[in-house]
Amino acid sequence: MDVIAVGEPLLEFNSTGAADEPVAAGTAFAVGYGGDTSNTAIAAARSGARAGYVTRIGDDDFGDAFVRLWEREGVATEQVIREPGGRTGIYFIARTPSASSFTYYRAHSPASRLAPEDIPEEAIAGARLLHLSGITQAISPSACDAAFHAMETARRASTLISYDPNLRPALWPAERARAVVLRSVELCDIALPNLEEGRVITGLQEPEEVLDAFVRRGPSIVALKLGAQGVLLAHDGQVTRIPPHPVTPVDSTGAGDTFDGAFAARLTGGASPVEAAHYAAVAAALTTTGPGAVTPIPHRGVVDAAIGAEKPPVNRRPIRR
Repeated sequence: MDVIAVGEPLLEFNSTGAADEPVAAGTAFAVGYGGDTSNTAIAAARSGARAGYVTRIGDDDFGDAFVRLWEREGVATEQVIREPGGRTGIYFIARTPSASSFTYYRAHSPASRLAPEDIPEEAIAGARLLHLSGITQAISPSACDAAFHAMETARRASTLISYDPNLRPALWPAERARAVVLRSVELCDIALPNLEEGRVITGLQEPEEVLDAFVRRGPSIVALKLGAQGVLLAHDGQVTRIPPHPVTPVDSTGAGDTFDGAFAARLTGGASPVEAAHYAAVAAALTTTGPGAVTPIPHRGVVDAAIGAEKPPVNRRPIRR
């Protein structure tokens, strides 16, 4: 296994109405699939990685739909627990070209009952990279414990850990969120924050300052996602600015998740951090050109064609200490 992710999948209802239309005013929705770590696993698989997923879902029709999705995408499901009588969570999206708003119906979902005993230690120890997010930690105390147990298992086995804070203030108190995220950053090898949540977590404003604050927590790689401004990548004592790939955005849903999965796939496939980040930034940009979280995630051939003759960026500076 190259990449194994832990978290919560959610069935997606994406409004097909006009931009800026509130979700409650929607009259038609496109049904899709979401959940940040599920999106990441699929993005990794579409970029050529052997990916697997760890979660709990219901034995309902929505749970069946997810299993079929993962099987189609080549994401291993041996570690997916089907909960009798469980109801797989759902969410609704109202979208604009630059942002999306979400309405969730996930209370008491099977994934919220993830616990340390659900973590497949052997599978994580045998993987090259474990991916986790702050959303998994936020949905319940037991899921948070499961995430930390997964990280501890990975550290003992020298499995790389990538971590996306994916901060959702509505899910948990700010002080708890900040403490859990900062501890997770200290335990991970690869931190993948975006600028907005980085500012909340660090209390800093300038991208370079936010990046350096994450670096000082200990990860060997930090990729600070700047949306339409590209990515700042820190590794090996250097900071590299990854420029944005030009696209006409339609829906930003899942772009950060796609970056995470594409980056993990290329890194575990032997690419350098700069090459992996350049590829992932293009993959994330392409994801914004279609609606929904999963459907527009590009396959590797599409990303490679988009990159074409572009050269990885070389404008670098030393990390400030």
